[in-house]
Amino acid sequence: MDLFLRILIFGVPILIAITLHEAAHGYVALMFGDDTAKRLGRVTLNPIRHIDPIGTILIPGVLLITGSPILFGYAKPVPVNFGRLRHPRIDSVYVAGAGPGMNMLLAFISALLMHFLGFFSAEVALVLKEMLTLSLFLNVTLAVFNMIPLPPLDGGRVAVGLLPDVLARPLARTEPYGIFIIFGLLLMGPLLGFSIISWLIKGPIESIVEFIALLAGLS
Repeated sequence: MDLFLRILIFGVPILIAITLHEAAHGYVALMFGDDTAKRLGRVTLNPIRHIDPIGTILIPGVLLITGSPILFGYAKPVPVNFGRLRHPRIDSVYVAGAGPGMNMLLAFISALLMHFLGFFSAEVALVLKEMLTLSLFLNVTLAVFNMIPLPPLDGGRVAVGLLPDVLARPLARTEPYGIFIIFGLLLMGPLLGFSIISWLIKGPIESIVEFIALLAGLS
């Protein structure tokens, strides 16, 4: 039962976070004129449609085994045909930002739900509190991590859409290598005893969690 509870406590927030993150990309793309994700069945709350064997299972597992301070992973990217968006450059910013935006909303909802723990027995409330706390930190971490301005992360695509062409074009050309750069930095952390990624996002994560807790009336 302990193992089942651990899987439940970790699995439910992770599946909700990645499912709604990816579905948000597809839904916003649909709003702005591209129905590619909808036609391929990716505007859905079914987590199986979004799970990537490497990004959702293998990479987080390797990072966990190697002791990385940051657990990085990703779901199967939602297909977006940016050329079909009504205003491709600016609309792509909204599409990219929808995923992290959804994670921030989920973090806030998780914080609000903690007010209802008193309606449950002590044992159930303890499990729910751990699940909601994990959901709060997980969703903020996903939002902040994904907003690192390096393609193919969402922050990289937002930056490409907002920067002038002289900066946007060189940044866009890094997309085929961006995921390897990020993964390499994450793996180097345990070897060097210092994680650049952790140093970069730890402060923003802590500040945002504190702000959400304050906004939700938890502190």
